[in-house]
Amino acid sequence: MTQAIQDLYPESLAHCYGCGKNNPNGHQLKTYLDGEETIARFTPDTKYTAIPGSVYGGLIASLLDCHGTGSAAAFLCKHNNIPLEGIIPVRCVTASLKVDFKASTPMGEELVLKGKLRSIESRKVWVDLTLEANGVICATGEILAIQLKE
Repeated sequence: MTQAIQDLYPESLAHCYGCGKNNPNGHQLKTYLDGEETIARFTPDTKYTAIPGSVYGGLIASLLDCHGTGSAAAFLCKHNNIPLEGIIPVRCVTASLKVDFKASTPMGEELVLKGKLRSIESRKVWVDLTLEANGVICATGEILAIQLKE
């Protein structure tokens, strides 16, 4: 996938603080489908400090949330043979998010988020998530995302 899933959302649904292309004050997280998984990257700066040198957990949850819903949309498109180009008719929202913190997340290092599809049941999509820095898994998560009705 050469274009981020978030850049394929309709203009009316692209304002999310974490990943919305129409929110210039947000994180601008971008999720890409790469084979059977999704990937996103984000480098936090010092405004996201918990304790010196470490990222606060709220940012980690926010990144996993947006990557998770983006991943769910990408997996639904793939599942339903919807081309990942132009504007897609799929947008998901979070029904449930679970985050487990495994290690301190370092400040100023590129964070790599990955998503793997667990299952799809109609409009419900379960995705397993990881967030790592320098090859160390700092957090894992799981999301239940629901496709918005058209």
